[in-house]
Amino acid sequence: MINHSKKDIRIGMIGYQFMGKAHSHAYRDIPFFFESKANPILQALCGRNEKAVQEAADKMGWQSIETDWRDLIKREDIDVIDIVTPNHTHAEIAIAAAEAGKHIITEKPLALTVEEAARMKEAVEKHNVIHMICHNYRFVPAVQYAKRLIDDGRLGKIFHFRANYLQDFIIDPSFPLIWRLKKEVSGSGALGDIGAHSIDLARFLVGEIDEVVAMSKTFIKERPLGEMSGGLSAEVSSQEVGEVTVDDAVAFMAKFDSGTFGTFEATRFATGNRNKNTFEINGEKGSVRWDMENMNDLHVYFTDDEKGVQGFRRILCTEEEHPYAGAYWPAGHIIGYEHTFIHLLYEFVEAIADQRQVSPNFHDGYKNQLVLAAIEKSAEQKSWEKVDQLNN
Repeated sequence: MINHSKKDIRIGMIGYQFMGKAHSHAYRDIPFFFESKANPILQALCGRNEKAVQEAADKMGWQSIETDWRDLIKREDIDVIDIVTPNHTHAEIAIAAAEAGKHIITEKPLALTVEEAARMKEAVEKHNVIHMICHNYRFVPAVQYAKRLIDDGRLGKIFHFRANYLQDFIIDPSFPLIWRLKKEVSGSGALGDIGAHSIDLARFLVGEIDEVVAMSKTFIKERPLGEMSGGLSAEVSSQEVGEVTVDDAVAFMAKFDSGTFGTFEATRFATGNRNKNTFEINGEKGSVRWDMENMNDLHVYFTDDEKGVQGFRRILCTEEEHPYAGAYWPAGHIIGYEHTFIHLLYEFVEAIADQRQVSPNFHDGYKNQLVLAAIEKSAEQKSWEKVDQLNN
């Protein structure tokens, strides 16, 4: 039975494939696991292919459909616009939604360019709507617990942040030229697709990035034309080939405002790595390590441990003391990828119910975009680039 004391939050979502499935599942599970002040309602799902979007709506539990996002935004029975479309559409949709007074959540990266990101940020500020960007890895209990250890001073002064995000799903040269491989649609390749997550985690855990130096590489220059077919799968649609206009891999070093030394790598050509998203943070009093493929584990080292037993210890972050973990199962009963979206969207709808801002939001997305732009410029110029110079 629905608790009518909760605030109904009527969702309109644009897009319905990989991330659409993840978001839909999360909205449905929020009231099951959390005592939320909000009641998310899957009001309308939007996509260009009427037959396909109706099938997706029926499967995922949406009440109605639209085939034009402009019609969705005009609807008075929609409170939230959830954008899970390709990157080049984010700015136009988000700005229109803000002007219509809708709260907004969008997939990452925020936009194609710094200029687009700035306009999106200005729009949500002007129209006083609640906004969020979907960096779901912030909401892993182990990552949240690492943040708590850092904030509590348990690691002391932070010397190093190193991150790797390794995938291999496009390593086959016959894999088609999907939208993620076109600069005019995606903005960048591995950098914006997966490196953006590492940048956001670094900013969340350690602080702002001041300066970067980078290199990037495109290993396969041409591919057969094709389209996404679900998840990270794709199908060839033509024997014609097109040019790959984004990076396949990027590596960069970063100087943080705090003095922390950062190293990052993002690639979709790391054979044998399906989704290896990792970081290690080294401080004067201790270190932490985390790997998304074992997302419930946080490996922790403290310098003040007794000699003879010093070393990294594995913490299974399923205890009630670990953020979000207490909403689920008894200790030791692990959760998975989909729960990161439950936590993120729970925070979003709670913020709407409370009429307060939430994080990460478009301000974070804009700052991440500044870092992405500095990395791209550095790779082109083969020089160190200040992040804040792009804010002028």
